[in-house]
Amino acid sequence: MKEELLVRVLQVLRINMSWMTWNLFLAFIPLALSVWLFRIRYNRSWLWWLGFLVFYAFLPNAPYLLTDVIHLIDDIRTIQSVWMITLVLIPVYLLVILSGFEAYVISLVNWGYYLHRIGKSQWILWVELITHFLCAVGVYWGRFLRFNSWDFITQPDAVLTRGVEEILGKQPLVIIAITFVILVGLYWIMKRVTLGFVRQPQSSYTIKTQQANSNTPNAG
Repeated sequence: MKEELLVRVLQVLRINMSWMTWNLFLAFIPLALSVWLFRIRYNRSWLWWLGFLVFYAFLPNAPYLLTDVIHLIDDIRTIQSVWMITLVLIPVYLLVILSGFEAYVISLVNWGYYLHRIGKSQWILWVELITHFLCAVGVYWGRFLRFNSWDFITQPDAVLTRGVEEILGKQPLVIIAITFVILVGLYWIMKRVTLGFVRQPQSSYTIKTQQANSNTPNAG
């Protein structure tokens, strides 16, 4: 019985691995672009603007991983083992979903760094809120209308017509609003965790340096 259960778990993970890997790949595209756009390349040429458009076209793929929790529900019904679900299935899903959302957080942190660098720090909050809203729309398009980032190039007319028509309904607006609130809340938490993790080693180094300097006798 245990062997059959283990085989079933491995089958489920093998099936999930394909879409998990692909979705993570799509989520890390805007992260890589954010490093290039906002950390490395600062001159806004036509190539920069092209990369910027691609960045926003692919950015919803990162928070989109949050909606993959629906697959977890189906897998729980398939496996029906508390231990396997708790020790194997849920940790795998958490790793994938949090990795995708962390890519989203770091992408926006890099965007904010760029705005701060060019003297537009007052825009950061508004840019984040607008981005959350656009990504909420993008997540809805991807999950319910099955649009993807490539459709902006392959079928832009369908995205602009059907996509806009669909989000004007009452139910889509409610779903988008809920998604927006979730993105704002999770981003607020994850951003502080991320920045705290990055700044902690530097703070520790600064304290140690100050202590070392205070213990050093004056030459005069």
